[in-house]
Amino acid sequence: MKLHFSFIIPVYNRPNEIEELLLSFSKLETAVDYEIVIVEDGSSITAKDVVKKYSDTLDISYYFKPNSGPGDSRNYGMQKAKGNYFIILDSDCLLPKDYLTQVENSLKQDFVDCFGGPDGAHQSFTNLQKAIDFSMTSLLTTGGIRGNKKSLDKFQPRSFNMGLSKQAFKATNGFGNIHPGEDPDLSIRLWNLGYRTKLIPEAYVFHKRRISWSKFYKQVNKFGSVRPILNKWHPQTKKITYWFPTVFCFSVLIALILTMFNFYWPIYMVIGYFIMIFISALAKTKSIIIAVQSILAVCIQFLGYGYGFFKSTIMLTLKKETPEQLFPHLFFKN
Repeated sequence: MKLHFSFIIPVYNRPNEIEELLLSFSKLETAVDYEIVIVEDGSSITAKDVVKKYSDTLDISYYFKPNSGPGDSRNYGMQKAKGNYFIILDSDCLLPKDYLTQVENSLKQDFVDCFGGPDGAHQSFTNLQKAIDFSMTSLLTTGGIRGNKKSLDKFQPRSFNMGLSKQAFKATNGFGNIHPGEDPDLSIRLWNLGYRTKLIPEAYVFHKRRISWSKFYKQVNKFGSVRPILNKWHPQTKKITYWFPTVFCFSVLIALILTMFNFYWPIYMVIGYFIMIFISALAKTKSIIIAVQSILAVCIQFLGYGYGFFKSTIMLTLKKETPEQLFPHLFFKN
């Protein structure tokens, strides 16, 4: 099958991000034909003028629709797209020059109906963005599953950098209305239908993460809250590793309490872990400031995810309401 790529990019009130992303598209070094589908998800500050600026040099389609969330907007874009293989990006991403070449080469060698690629920090990003990137991608945290483990039997692509064939989209009806969590939910439904997924390590993007410490906590808290819902929907995918952030938080609390009784080795182990985080972040970023911020980022990641996961698990276990009733803020109404 000859591949015709369509990039699907939902955007909400972020014209500056779209301009940076389209600029990176203009620098792609590839002989592959592709189109770009921008879906404006009910924005009050639109990217229409930005898209028009690049319409002479890039094959771009622009659609405006009422706000219904990123999953539904991606589905809308895939319905409008002309290609037979969709590549879904977040608007806060930038593409390396060889991105599409790496995708095409990998799919030619080993075709799958759904792939995911890793993300990383561009050298132009702020120290905060680089620290959060470390926390979200390091193998020393739960971030390793997001794109750095080549040995995973089944890789769950994430929608900031995700490919999906038109056939697989039609078979699954695309993304559901949960957010976040719509991407692993889609991956699991694809597996249930017999489709394969894989990681393409070379197809990475620079993920800018428009974020602050408070927004980061809110984001990872939602990630933690969503996972028990996915476990309830797809019980065959439950893993003990999803409990690790919660267990870590309780372990730190217990270690602190034990110091009151002159029992110190547990807190020494915690300190040793954070020293490993510092050294690893320093080796990666060559910045003491970012390495220190990375420790804070890991703490926020574990606390936010761990608390969200624990609270969601308890509520789903003890209450009779549906996930939509218990967590309306995690669901969009299409």
